[in-house]
Amino acid sequence: MKKLLLVAVLVSGSLITFAQEANKNLVAQVVATQDTYKEIPAEELPQAVVDAIAKNYPTAKVEKAYVNEAKQYKLELSLEDGTTGTLYADENGNWIEK
Repeated sequence: MKKLLLVAVLVSGSLITFAQEANKNLVAQVVATQDTYKEIPAEELPQAVVDAIAKNYPTAKVEKAYVNEAKQYKLELSLEDGTTGTLYADENGNWIEK
C-alpha cells in the first residue's frame, strides 16, 4: 500500500511539473506575439477597426497604428479635448483588453 501511495505522489508531482512548464511556454508565446507590434499607416487599418473607432470614439484621431502577427491592432488615439490613450482591437473591430 505504501508503494502505491508513493507511486501516486511521484506521478502527481511529475504531472504538475509538466503542466507548469507547458503553461510557461504558452505564456511566453502569447507575450511574444502580443509585444511584437509593427507600425503601419492608419490608412492600412481594416475597415472594421476604423468603423469601431468612429462608433465608440467619434472625435478620435489615430495618431499611430501598429499590428502584430495575430492581426491585433494597437491604436494610439487622441480626442479633440486633448485626451490621449491606447486601445487594442482585433481585425474585426472587437476591443481587446490588455
